[in-house]
Amino acid sequence: MRIFVDADACPVKKIILHESSKYGIEVFLVHSTCHYSRKIEYENAYHIMVDNESQAADMAIMNKAQKGDIVVTGDFGLAALVLGKGVHAISFNGKVYKNDNIESMLLERHLSATIRRSGGRVKGPAKRNKADDIYFHKNLNILINRIMQDIWIRYRINIIFVKYT
Repeated sequence: MRIFVDADACPVKKIILHESSKYGIEVFLVHSTCHYSRKIEYENAYHIMVDNESQAADMAIMNKAQKGDIVVTGDFGLAALVLGKGVHAISFNGKVYKNDNIESMLLERHLSATIRRSGGRVKGPAKRNKADDIYFHKNLNILINRIMQDIWIRYRINIIFVKYT
């Protein structure tokens, strides 16, 4: 398991890095050349720098993430793409993207874009607060533990299978 972070506008990098270091999980901070920073240095963190082109970070994450990894993103489109690969996805606010909720989120995004293009206004997200960080922290830990438990169960099944064959 690895964690890929859509890091250009990620407000929870420190939480991700702190929690991943507790579990020994590698973290890949994917960001454009305009948002590169060496301020956050952790032993388990790696920087992946991409061009300053639209969707470059999303495409890098999509190409590198594999089944069982975690992607942290605020982009519903990227979340939908990685879910199709068996990758887990969580938003910056701690909402775990799932196959059963992503379609309605994409539809809502499409409808909001349609309203904005026609000159209308759509209310944006609420200002981030400490409760958002707590919710993200809690759900990231739940997600990591669930994946680790799944890995452990598959490992035990393989041992039992090998033992009796």
